Amino acid sequence: MLGEFMYHNPTTLYFGSQSLENLDRELPLYGPNVLLVYGGGSIKKNGIYDAVLSYLKKNHKVVTEVPGVMPNPTAEKLREGAKAAKDSKADLILAVGGGSCCDFAKGVAVSAYADDDPWEKFYVRFEEPKKEDRIVPVACILTMVGTGSEMNAGSVITNHEEKRKVGHVFADARVFPRFSILNPEFTFTLPKRQMVAGIYDMFNHICEQYFSGYDDNTSDYLAEGLMRSVIAASRIAIQNPKDYEARSNLVWLSTMAENRILKLGKKGDFQGHILEHSATHGMTLSAVSLAYYRFLLPYGLSKFKRFAVNVWQICPDGKSDETIAKEGLAAMEAWMKEIGVALKLGEVGATEAMIDGIADATFILKGGYKVLTKDEVK
Repeated sequence: MLGEFMYHNPTTLYFGSQSLENLDRELPLYGPNVLLVYGGGSIKKNGIYDAVLSYLKKNHKVVTEVPGVMPNPTAEKLREGAKAAKDSKADLILAVGGGSCCDFAKGVAVSAYADDDPWEKFYVRFEEPKKEDRIVPVACILTMVGTGSEMNAGSVITNHEEKRKVGHVFADARVFPRFSILNPEFTFTLPKRQMVAGIYDMFNHICEQYFSGYDDNTSDYLAEGLMRSVIAASRIAIQNPKDYEARSNLVWLSTMAENRILKLGKKGDFQGHILEHSATHGMTLSAVSLAYYRFLLPYGLSKFKRFAVNVWQICPDGKSDETIAKEGLAAMEAWMKEIGVALKLGEVGATEAMIDGIADATFILKGGYKVLTKDEVK
């Protein structure tokens, strides 16, 4: 393990079927004003909204709501949330939803008292809050898994006018959620398409950290175990979406995939996510990543061979390294078909005419086995 690192994660996690009760432990630690942010209203249909509101009332909170947080929250929505947080003098931003709600809440937290337009300041110039800047505390109640936003300081915001989707992983520990509540039962009512999209998202988050470096890194052993667990739990959850053990494993796997544990001592390769960021929304990550890894295979052959043997149990006897590696990706493709994610951009609405625009909007990153050219992106 060759890298040097410092690790600090200040988020308190409450996990399990009774985890919402811990609002009674946490809410008294904050002032009276709570900004409640959530998505399209599904939490009002499944009872989660009423349950959360009862705890807020019980703890005498004054609640201001920002509903309608969309998947891939926009710069316009961010400005709306920042204004609501400042106007309501929010002492806590409570996000109830999936990764987009959590990302949005963190963006609002740093933007409420910012001295400039938040999109320009944090997502174009990538500035960091100063020590004296006020950041509103954030907490998350998870209803959809995949991004791991409940235990990191990342925030992804989309600007449709500029045709850009930008993720900022803040260095300031104050941006991390102060606490997150993970009740696997809150994920039971997700439509199958959202569930499988989240499953592949967490799997690929692990891949992005795994497919980099040539050293014998402890993080890679952890990653292999987590990937095997995703595969096993996904197969059970697809057959029985209300299998508590499978869904609880997926909730925890999602958190572990992006709480920065697996990044320790590694550079990581996030080019696949950047390719996806510029395309149409939905299961675009699965639509681009398999092709990307097949392209990358010759440049990281030893790791792809290890992936095939240790994750997919490909028998290596009498085979070349290339054959073993390719069989591993074939096994991955079979699993992707099994759970029902998209395998081509055409399946998520992209056309050949869009390719130049997607390529032009794609940032080229270093850190993987191959730095892509624009032609290779195409």
